[in-house]
Amino acid sequence: MAVEYRITLDDEHAFNYKIELDRDQLSTTQHSPPHVWTRLEHQKCSNCPLRKETHEYCPAAVDLQTVVEDFQGLPAFKKAWVNVRTAEREYSKMVNLEEGLRSLLGVIMATSACPILAQLKPMASHHLPFASSQEFALRAISMYLMRELFHFRDGKHPDWELSGLMEDFKALQLVNQALWHRIHDACAGDTNLKAFLSFFSMSSSMTYSLETQLQKIRPMVMN
Repeated sequence: MAVEYRITLDDEHAFNYKIELDRDQLSTTQHSPPHVWTRLEHQKCSNCPLRKETHEYCPAAVDLQTVVEDFQGLPAFKKAWVNVRTAEREYSKMVNLEEGLRSLLGVIMATSACPILAQLKPMASHHLPFASSQEFALRAISMYLMRELFHFRDGKHPDWELSGLMEDFKALQLVNQALWHRIHDACAGDTNLKAFLSFFSMSSSMTYSLETQLQKIRPMVMN
């Protein structure tokens, strides 16, 4: 199963990506050898469980390299048609390049071989492009509660207070932060930085204001 992205800026700039959701190895979209900024020890995440003896490169960084190269130097405010095809449906929207890249970066990261980002893979399997912060929160919380329901049915102690979700997103925040620094080292332009910072901000909101997110969702589900 795969998610396909086509980002079209103009006649000279059109990019296609096919992200295999169940891949075990590096992205099939990789065209050039891994760059220095993708090495595991370069801006390594403080909570990374991988060791340089077995992993020379950061799997998420290597998967992101092609996208970083393609859009390096292009303005974040430039309009682009973004077409997304999943197994179930297709999406098409004219957006700022920043929004389109944020969506693409999200699904690439969530399906990388990074053991921390792996917790996002269930969301990637039901990928929702161009998701708002409220949609992101609703899906993340729903997925977590569904998992806890199955734990409860299996006789385990469920985490109805979402404390584990908070810990998960604190871990993700450290990963996002380190990857942002990697991309900062690689980019001469601002597009990748703004797109990644936008993605980072969305996931960070779950750490800093989970209760605020819950209060926004409450009227929708209680009605």
